[in-house]
Amino acid sequence: MNLLRLLVLLALCGPAHGTWDTCGGTCGLRPMASQHGVSRVVGGTDAQPGAWPWIISIQDPWKTGTGHTCGGSLISPQWVLTAAHCFIEARHITMWRVVVGATRLTQLGPEAQVRHIKRLLVHEHYSNITQRNDIALLELDQPVQCSYSIQLACVPDASLRVSELTTCYASGWGSTTARCEFPKRSTDILQEAKVRLIDVNLCNSSGWYRGAIHTHNLCAGYAQGGIDTCQGDSGGPLVCKDNNADYFWLVGVTSWGKGCARARRPGVYTSTQHFYDWILAQMGLRPAVSATPTPQPGFTSSPFQRPRPIPTQLGTFTPCPFPLQRLVQFFTRVQELLQFLRGTKA
Repeated sequence: MNLLRLLVLLALCGPAHGTWDTCGGTCGLRPMASQHGVSRVVGGTDAQPGAWPWIISIQDPWKTGTGHTCGGSLISPQWVLTAAHCFIEARHITMWRVVVGATRLTQLGPEAQVRHIKRLLVHEHYSNITQRNDIALLELDQPVQCSYSIQLACVPDASLRVSELTTCYASGWGSTTARCEFPKRSTDILQEAKVRLIDVNLCNSSGWYRGAIHTHNLCAGYAQGGIDTCQGDSGGPLVCKDNNADYFWLVGVTSWGKGCARARRPGVYTSTQHFYDWILAQMGLRPAVSATPTPQPGFTSSPFQRPRPIPTQLGTFTPCPFPLQRLVQFFTRVQELLQFLRGTKA
């Protein structure tokens, strides 16, 4: 039975001829996530392997240790969304590494995939003084293959009411201490933290950030501080669970903050929804025309088009599509196995 199951997985899931097939046209799913959720980066906890399957580590080969510099999110098999400020002093960008499917950076494991950067696209109006338009895209030299440990993040269009999402998380390999030490040391194991979206007007008020928050920013954390992203988490994902289904939206890119985990100084994120059209344009895609703003069940050909994937009624995860050619391959391999067994039995 185990051998037959293995044949099914090999025939239906891989190795794939087209990398997009391994992603199944879905996004925002967490097939390896624990059903117990996250207990609560600074004030965070170690993430389980595969808990956040779209997060990536951007690594500078000239930096000591693992070279981790920033995080990012896989939004298509060949594109990563991250922060522009990560590359202010970048040199020889095509030699930088992008690690996908990792949890512990010093022990990548067989599920991890490593790529290099083919192209860096920084927002044309990014300002390193005000951190306005702090967003960038990386095109990878080769597409990645999706698996239980590697999935695509969902980028929301204008129809999603982001402010109504209540279950949100930040993750990254950044510093786990809020102390004023320099340089900040990144952690080896991916950290995760549950955070709350904070009203932008409150975040921009006189007792908070005093007008420094832009219209394309989000604030997330806690008024009292204690849990927050920090140096090294830049570019990483802020995700929120959909209110009606078991998948997540990539709503923000970790951008900046005053200190780490301070009261009334929450993390500031670049809104991915605000830059939805910019992302499409840079990737050479056109926005899909949707007749209804409500996500519907099904699969898509792009992580940006509706309808969005909604889990099946049983809550099971489909790791790969089931095209006819895969079924043919499966039955062919079963036939070969039977012939092999007949020939080897005494």
